[in-house]
Order: sequence, then C-alpha cells, then structure tokens
Amino acid sequence: MTRIYTAPTHPDRLGAEDAVHTLRRLVRGGSRTRCTPASAFTLVELIVVLSFLSLLVLLAQTNLFGVLRRQSFKSQVQDFISTMQMAASGAAESGRRYEVIVDPTEQSYLLRQITSGNLSEVLEEEIITQGSFGNNCRLAYIEFDDGDYTNDERAKFRIGRGGWTYGGKIVFLDESEQPYAVVVSRLTPIVQLVVGDLRLMTPKAKDEVPFLR
Repeated sequence: MTRIYTAPTHPDRLGAEDAVHTLRRLVRGGSRTRCTPASAFTLVELIVVLSFLSLLVLLAQTNLFGVLRRQSFKSQVQDFISTMQMAASGAAESGRRYEVIVDPTEQSYLLRQITSGNLSEVLEEEIITQGSFGNNCRLAYIEFDDGDYTNDERAKFRIGRGGWTYGGKIVFLDESEQPYAVVVSRLTPIVQLVVGDLRLMTPKAKDEVPFLR
C-alpha cells in the first residue's frame, strides 16, 4: 500500500494564509457594499430641504425689514416730539421763548431760542437742534386751532413761560398712508401723538358759549 506523505504546515504559514483569505473576503464584501436609501439623502430630498431653508430665510428677512420700517417711522416721529418737549421744558424752566419751525416742503424742522425781536429771521447761533423726515415718515400738513392750514409753507409753534402761543396738529403718514397726528394744545405744554387724523377742538368765541352770553 502506497502512502502519500504530506508535509506538515508550519503554524506561522497557516496563520498568514488565514489572514490572506480573510482579507480577500473583506475586500470582496466591501466591493459589494452599497448605500441604502435610509442611510443617506437623495438628490430630491436635498433640493427640498434647501428650498425650505431658503423660504424660511426669505420670510425672516421680510419680517425684519417690516419691523425696521415701523421702528424708523416711530423713531422719526419720536425725535420730533422730543424736540417739541425740549422747547416746552426750556421755556418752563428759564422763561425764555422758543420756536419750532416745521417745513412740509423740505420735510424738515428745527428748534431755536428766540433772542431778537425780528421773528422772521433765524440766526445760526439760535438753532438748538434740527432734523428731517424720510420716506417712511412723511409730513402731510399742519393745521392750527384758529383754522389756518398749510402743506407747502413753514409753520411756527412758539412757546414761552405761559405755554404754546398756538395749538394745532402736525399730521404724518407712514408707508401704508396711515395718518398720525402730533397734537399741540394751548392748555398744556405736553405734546401728544395719536393714531389717525383727529379733528381739532378749536377755541370758541364768547357768543358760542351759553353761560358767557
């Protein structure tokens, strides 16, 4: 009987061959690996997500610009009211006369302290502060409580220790053409801002008051 002799395999060689076979299996398995739909975004999903994010950014910008426009209107009107209140406070504390000149044509205003008898001339050294209105805050017209009205000439509100010489209203329009009125009263130095174009309470003559007849 013929015997076939097989040389024993060295343990180190066995381990090396096993490692090679294992590596080959891993390489073959890795080459067949595919990304499943659940493990990654498809192109369509990515486009939808980017479109949604762009819409959110657009809405946020629109809301922000709207807020800034509203704040711009309120800030411009508030600056004007602060100028009127500055005149009233200065007159009450010092007894001097002050004048706020409002110009609808130039869309501007200034506050000055009256230092001379010539009221038609404004000296440079008399000017305390001045400002202007923008597109978000348009000066529409001025009406005094004696019936005078202007939308193209300068209007002057003077005040001394006794209060405002004339009362009236200065009407502004915001971007949506919503009117607001800054109301000046002879009875009080406080200047008020009201929503809408309110009707002025004009001083009544003696024959219009029953108990004075």
